[in-house]
Amino acid sequence: MLDLTVNLSSLGFEAGLSEDEKELVFLRSRSAGLTVGGCAHAVFAYKLLRVLRKKVNAENGCAAEAHLCVGVVGGGLVGKQLATALLRAASLKPRHINISTRRPETLGEYSNMGVECYFDNIRLAKWADMLFLCVLPSQLAQVCTDIGCHLSSGCLVYSFTSAVPLNRLAVLLDHSSVIKPQYEFVACNDVNRIWLLHNQVTAALQDEEVISASGPLSMNGGLFLDQRWVSAVLYSLLNMCTAQKLGSGKTLRLINGLFETNTFTYHSFVNSPSASDLNNPDDLFPWISLLDAQTKDTPLTDLVLRDKGLRDCISVMYYNVFSNLAEV
Repeated sequence: MLDLTVNLSSLGFEAGLSEDEKELVFLRSRSAGLTVGGCAHAVFAYKLLRVLRKKVNAENGCAAEAHLCVGVVGGGLVGKQLATALLRAASLKPRHINISTRRPETLGEYSNMGVECYFDNIRLAKWADMLFLCVLPSQLAQVCTDIGCHLSSGCLVYSFTSAVPLNRLAVLLDHSSVIKPQYEFVACNDVNRIWLLHNQVTAALQDEEVISASGPLSMNGGLFLDQRWVSAVLYSLLNMCTAQKLGSGKTLRLINGLFETNTFTYHSFVNSPSASDLNNPDDLFPWISLLDAQTKDTPLTDLVLRDKGLRDCISVMYYNVFSNLAEV
């Protein structure tokens, strides 16, 4: 049967908007870009940590499954899109992800897959190795009050709450292992087309054009990611090795192996090391504050900016994560 409404402009989204309101339509694409890019970068960070955990376990002779327990606080649009992306793009098993939300009964799709869904932020915080905050800014203070004292020292908190500054978030949580990507908008003629091509994050991340536009080191489509996000993710990898008592020599070998490079040295992560640090590969790296990594210049900040080979390695790894999604 012929659909007479196809391409009927009077039924389009913009048909009922005033001229002033039409000038704000571009915000739809910005919102979509933030959702797609934010979920993609979160999945990439998880994937790096997951692969390194496997390498660390092998180094320590541990036969146990090298999974990360992933918690998502918030079951709204972003929380659900992130959970779906983690399950599909990062091959996260349903039993390794829990979602805490005020209305767990609305997440039947995920419960049916084997994802535990409930409303208990404290339980989630105690269980998770990596915790994603996908709540409204108005809810964040209470959520932080709930979970702050229940986070393990090694738990990585990853925040999607863009309206709350990183320093404030770290204070609310009383926790230094926090990553919060900082995005900026830049002029771009193609912004509306790229981010509005698909309605779902997983569908968008099967599109090579969208993957290219969302690359953390070379975003286009009107969005730019602060490059210190990359440094923070790399330092979180370093801290994982330190938490497992791996010496600096083994840590560097594993991280270089992860990126298939020989770029990383002690100097890449730590300023002005003493001679004893460099000559004793069994010594641990110091624990790095991820808050400092995102608010101050670090050796990694400079390395990522100037080393094209490293940037290429990171970009290829990012692309490979989502190229697998297209085959699902």
